[in-house]
Amino acid sequence: MTDSAAMAGLDPAVLADVLRLAGSSSFDRIQDQIRRTGGCSDPIHLQGATVTRDRATGQVLHSYSTDSEPGGRLRVACGNRRASRCPACAWTYAGDTYHLIRAGLVGDPAKGTPDTIRDHPRVFATLTAPSFGPVHNRPGNRPCRCGTRHDEDAPELGTPLAPDTYDYAGAVLWNNHASELWRYFTIYLRREIARRAGLTQREAHAQSRVAFGKVAEYQKRGAVHFHAVIRFDGPDGPDSPPPAWATLDLLTEAIKAAAARVAVDVPPAGEQPARVLRWGAQLDVQPIGAFGDGEEITEQAVASYVAKYATKAAETTGTVDRRVGNKEVLVLLDVPEHPRRLISACLDLHPLYPERKLRDWAHMLGFRGHFSTKSRRYSTTLGALRQVRADYRAQQQREALGLPDLDAPEATTLTLAHWSYAGHGHTSGESWLAATIRRDIQLNRETAREALRDEPDLNGAAA
Repeated sequence: MTDSAAMAGLDPAVLADVLRLAGSSSFDRIQDQIRRTGGCSDPIHLQGATVTRDRATGQVLHSYSTDSEPGGRLRVACGNRRASRCPACAWTYAGDTYHLIRAGLVGDPAKGTPDTIRDHPRVFATLTAPSFGPVHNRPGNRPCRCGTRHDEDAPELGTPLAPDTYDYAGAVLWNNHASELWRYFTIYLRREIARRAGLTQREAHAQSRVAFGKVAEYQKRGAVHFHAVIRFDGPDGPDSPPPAWATLDLLTEAIKAAAARVAVDVPPAGEQPARVLRWGAQLDVQPIGAFGDGEEITEQAVASYVAKYATKAAETTGTVDRRVGNKEVLVLLDVPEHPRRLISACLDLHPLYPERKLRDWAHMLGFRGHFSTKSRRYSTTLGALRQVRADYRAQQQREALGLPDLDAPEATTLTLAHWSYAGHGHTSGESWLAATIRRDIQLNRETAREALRDEPDLNGAAA
């Protein structure tokens, strides 16, 4: 499709702004800025300047100011992880999460994890929420309890069979306490490992470590569940092998026992009864196979799966991805009935449990935890991955300007910078341009992947 064909269906106001942009003298630079952000949907606008000087002579080697930019502003990517907010930045976040999880599975010395961790026992565990009432589902080859065989994308999937008796309060309170359930699970897991090894916790800790990386995902019914890579390490973390007693079977049994022990008490409030929150019965623990050799769950599949859900949140259930102040706005936003009832339950429960901040997290159906977390020694960090990318781009810029490498002995430069926030977002025409650039970048990536996949190997077969 040509640009003119793509523009033909635009809203007249958007089309007018696109034509204004195309006719402006700064169009090329605006387009270049948007391309540098990867087609970010909501870029941050900065104003400021940088000056690079020779430390010894004080000579100015390079200077830059946003005064020369269109509108006196520089656009930088927003960095939002939500695909519903910014697909471009979410793609970057998903890629970083993929490399973080993969480094903890196959090893990557450059990211601080040795290749030998591939020999450590590790599993992919899924911990789910309990039932809050029967919902429409797809139980294998059998019809749903309503008597219908639902399609995979049927809108009623995950919604209650009897909405008036569904425990909406219990569902949002469970989501709200899910992070505490996970915290207690990690505590009990170490205790169960020690008990099964016939050691005290201190002795077990001196001989082994447990590392994990996890991501939260919303089920269609709006309940959070966690996917986690859990790995046995030696006493020095990933750099040392686990002891002989730290087997895959021991880790699997300890996970099941720890999940069964977790209980979080919620006191009564108003008409709400006291509750004991627990994990659901659908606990799944599967070994992760190296190279996919004899195991259903492979390293590649696990890293890709976790990365996929790192950029998704409650909006996958039909709710909104921004905070909600009152119930009336849910009608205006046309939120479906089931997520609307969950959000309403959060707003109704907030006065009863003010310390739980249910009103602030109503759009998340009560969940207030981090979507992607890891233990300290699992692998690298997202911050470290972002820094590597920033350093690489900075080095590219220095080479283009003819400045010495910062790590070189002869590097004697000093860079002073001052930046201030100047707004965010696009005009309607810029938004269309950003979306077009993002689609082009995505198409180029997919084409490159296909070419790599079809490239013949040394034996002449397709890779």
